[in-house]
Amino acid sequence: MPDYQAISVQQDESVLILSLNKPDSLNALTFQMMDEVRDVLAMIENSPDIRALVITGSGRGFCSGQDLKDRPKGDDIIDQIMDCYFKAFQAIRTCRVPVIMAVNGVAAGGGFSLALTGDIILAARTARFIQIFSRIGLSPDLGSTYLLPKVIGRYRALQYMMTNDPISADQAEDWGLISAQFEPEDLMKEARLLAHRLAAGPTRALVAARSLVDDQQGVEYEARFRAELAVNMDLKTGFDAREGGQAFIGKRPAQFRGF
Repeated sequence: MPDYQAISVQQDESVLILSLNKPDSLNALTFQMMDEVRDVLAMIENSPDIRALVITGSGRGFCSGQDLKDRPKGDDIIDQIMDCYFKAFQAIRTCRVPVIMAVNGVAAGGGFSLALTGDIILAARTARFIQIFSRIGLSPDLGSTYLLPKVIGRYRALQYMMTNDPISADQAEDWGLISAQFEPEDLMKEARLLAHRLAAGPTRALVAARSLVDDQQGVEYEARFRAELAVNMDLKTGFDAREGGQAFIGKRPAQFRGF
């Protein structure tokens, strides 16, 4: 395996374990991390010995969202994010093998969006799912407005997008957002067991089932992903987004004005 900096990769027989590996930032997403994820997904495409993928986080969190300090440079910001983040997320959604998300802690903002790209989500009982975008004066992005309402419905999705209230593992399981929850120390054992079960199955048929379930969604998902970024580019010119970002970095309450 290459010497990755933002992720770690371990092969357990026919199962590949990909861990987001920036625990000091609760595995905040960066361009480098997304490039490394894409590299792993490309490797899986040409590795017939890999038959299932588990994605999890290192340390006490799954993913805290995009790293606000890791900003694209230049004028083509949307294209840069689409070329990096969207391609990584779409590679997970169309992976050659079944993908299990093992959410070991908080999944916030873009980290919540990332969790939604998997085929099956397992979670620790201590896991929390938080939209968080409005806390920094922005609208949900990275595909969240497309995927989340499909899982929990329009009204629940809007409630949590607007309030930033966390969704507990109990709520997530009750609503079908996750398939099961486990004690934190048991999560990866259970994720590996399920991954090995899937890996021993007819993986081509399993992924064909996903393709049929997701039929026609690829174009819609990409269009929404881009539209979300365009909305946030506009919002970022306003007071609330600037105030929200500064407050978040300064770890203080934001004073929004509605513009």
